[in-house]
Amino acid sequence: MNYLPYRPEIEKPEPKEQETIDGIIRGMTQQSETVEAREHHAVRASHAKSSALAVGTLEIPEGLAPELAQGLFARPGNHPVAVRFAQGPGETLGDRVSTHRGMSIKVYDVPGEKLGDHHADTQDFVLATGTTFPSGTAKGFLRDGTLIGKSTGLPEVVKSAVSSSARNFNRLLHAVGAESPKADFFGHPFSHPLADPYFSQAPVRFGDYVAKLGAFPVSVAQEALKTWKLDPHEDEDGFRHAAVAFFHDHDVVFELRAQLWTNAETQPIEDASVDWPVDESPYRTIAKIRLPAQEAYSAARQHYFDEQMTFRPAHSLAAHQPLGSVMRARLQVYRALAAFRQHENGVEAAPQRDIREVPG
Repeated sequence: MNYLPYRPEIEKPEPKEQETIDGIIRGMTQQSETVEAREHHAVRASHAKSSALAVGTLEIPEGLAPELAQGLFARPGNHPVAVRFAQGPGETLGDRVSTHRGMSIKVYDVPGEKLGDHHADTQDFVLATGTTFPSGTAKGFLRDGTLIGKSTGLPEVVKSAVSSSARNFNRLLHAVGAESPKADFFGHPFSHPLADPYFSQAPVRFGDYVAKLGAFPVSVAQEALKTWKLDPHEDEDGFRHAAVAFFHDHDVVFELRAQLWTNAETQPIEDASVDWPVDESPYRTIAKIRLPAQEAYSAARQHYFDEQMTFRPAHSLAAHQPLGSVMRARLQVYRALAAFRQHENGVEAAPQRDIREVPG
């Protein structure tokens, strides 16, 4: 297979892109202010409600193919990780509003050249359900973010109705073999958070190459969760309770896989709304994330993960630089919104340099 090489020239920013990014930051900050006024606390502007907070190990095997043994994955070995599972909205809604989910991974003990002002020996991977980012570009991010921002002040019952409609539409599409990333974004099934796969959605540099990344549940116990469904009328925090209960008795294992860039026409760098065909380039395993059975939601851990920690695409090796319009926006947006949230709450950011900082 012909794997296309990374070159700086593969990124093609649009004119006035910085104005678009500034607009995203303004809009999402205003959204956060609206939520703060209602909840009397500043929360993350996306993935605010955590469902499980875990620590474990990233295991990089020996014998990876040369095109996979790149960047962090160039040398076999184990790295500590902290992983945050969360619901999608930038507010702490009841689980009747079942939208996309997030899986944020911080890998520790990662030496090497870093991006920009990132100096800790860590590498973050920020993943979400869905193989694509429906907005596609920074301009789309601004457009869709503006619509979401306008809906932030609506009653939760309205958001629940929107989520339900999107879920029903999603089921109809699946019945005829079709997909709608936007329907899934607003109406994700009532599935177990530890049974879902998670994706980078946009590409990253992969050493000498380029890839999208995915984390896929692989343990036998997680496989059994595929038939689990939440009844949101019984438990408004059911996703968290289910995830924490599972962690109490089981190890959680995800395979981290890379989908290498092979076709510039069908696998664009700048438009994250385009799914890269797996028949042209399948996801291939590069590591395992092993999270042993543990108490995955103590008060101390919740404060550390939700208040003090930050997970950002900018926390990266140069060898895994985020690529494309959406990712260039995220490099700035995540930093600005984290600074706003921690300032409003009077919380000092954690150093995030050593897994031993994580409570429990």
